[in-house]
Amino acid sequence: MSRLVLKVGGAVADGAASQALALAEAGHEVCVVHGAGPQISAELRRRGLPVRFVGGRRVTSAAALEVVRDSLAAVNRELCAAIGERAIGLLGDEIGLEAEPVPELGRVGDPVPTRPAPVEAALAAGAIPVVAPLARGPLNVNADEMAAALAVGLDADGLLFVTDVPGLLHAGAVVAKIAAGEADRLLADGALEGGIVPKLRAAATAARLGVRAEIGATEVVA
Repeated sequence: MSRLVLKVGGAVADGAASQALALAEAGHEVCVVHGAGPQISAELRRRGLPVRFVGGRRVTSAAALEVVRDSLAAVNRELCAAIGERAIGLLGDEIGLEAEPVPELGRVGDPVPTRPAPVEAALAAGAIPVVAPLARGPLNVNADEMAAALAVGLDADGLLFVTDVPGLLHAGAVVAKIAAGEADRLLADGALEGGIVPKLRAAATAARLGVRAEIGATEVVA
C-alpha cells in the first residue's frame, strides 16, 4: 500500500472523484488537495474585485480572501459529495496547516510541510481526506504548492497532479520525464507561463524531498 496526495484543480474537480475512489479501492491511502481557481475568479469579477496573479499565485486582499474561502469551501463540499461517504472535508486553516506570510501578495502564504492529525486520522480510518488549501492566519496558499508541502509532511510516496492538460508541454510536445534542475531552468528562463508554473515548481520541490511527482503524463524527478 502506498500513500498518495492527489492535487485536483477547480476546473476538473467534478471528474476527479472517480480517480480518487479508484486509487483508494486499489488499496492506496489517498489525500486530495483541491483548488477553486475558476470559481474564485468568477466570483471576484462578479463582486467587482480585481483578479491578479504573480508567478501563478493569486494576489489576495482581505476582501478577496473572503471570496477565496467561500469558493474553496463550496468546491470542498461538492468534491466530498461526488466522492461519497469515504470523503472527509477539511479546511486547511482549521486543521493547522502552516505557511510563511508573503506580504507583497497580500493574505498569501508559502506553505510549510505539515502533518495534520485530522488527515492522519482520516487515512488511518480508510477515509479520503479532502483538503482546501488555506493556512493558519488565515492565508491563501496556492493549491499546487500546498499539495507538495502536505505530501512532504505526510511522507507520501507520490504526488499526482490531475489537470485539464496532458502534462508539461514544451516545444509542442508532452515531456515524459524532467529533472528538477531542468524544471528550475525552464521556470527561471520564463519559458513557461500560466498554471503550469506553480505545478512544475511544486513538483520539483516535492521530487527533491523524496516524493515521486507526476503532472499528468509528465514525471518530475530529483
